[in-house]
Amino acid sequence: MKKYISVLKNTILFSGVSEEEIAPMFSCLDAKLRTYKKGEYILHQGDLLRHITVLVQGELHIQRDDFWGNRSIIHRIAPGEMFGEAYLAPDGGTVVNDVVSIEESVVIFFDIDRMMTTCSSSCQFHTRVIRNLFYAISEKNRRLVEKLGHMSKRTTREKLISYLSEVAKQQNSSCFTIPFNRQQLADFLSVDRSAMSNELCKMRDEGLLEFHKNQFRLL
Repeated sequence: MKKYISVLKNTILFSGVSEEEIAPMFSCLDAKLRTYKKGEYILHQGDLLRHITVLVQGELHIQRDDFWGNRSIIHRIAPGEMFGEAYLAPDGGTVVNDVVSIEESVVIFFDIDRMMTTCSSSCQFHTRVIRNLFYAISEKNRRLVEKLGHMSKRTTREKLISYLSEVAKQQNSSCFTIPFNRQQLADFLSVDRSAMSNELCKMRDEGLLEFHKNQFRLL
């Protein structure tokens, strides 16, 4: 687990905590490390979760399939991001989405009760982690608001323009790479893949953008 301390140090959750200070906290927070193969489920809808989880290697998708198998990608989780914070409350309920490993991934689980209660040894960095948890939840909510902004658009083109414009701003460049393939992008925006691909081609022909696989250039 110690090999991932450098990753944890760069997360919002452990912001301001040095690498030397993180190691002793593994015991304090009852940390557990688990490895998942590509396609393996970390969490299923209906599971009970009493952990804050941090991805330290690989890539995960938070997704939901309906009765007919139609998939929506709620969020992409990159190394250093946490998930499970929505179930912090004692009556937080069961998990409402699946969490799936898109490639071989490593996840560290931190016990929620241990994290929210100051340890008996009065660990001086514990309070800082609790404060960081609040900031991390705020950041996650901001991202959800961004996605709602994309989803509120009426047409496929408007959703594409909203999402691609946001990524261009985040990367501060008109040339950028998105973290999704075509099907994943369609699932993320909740649109039909064929219709989305056709719209991208129309936008390219109209001189609005250029693309190759998941690389885009806004014109």
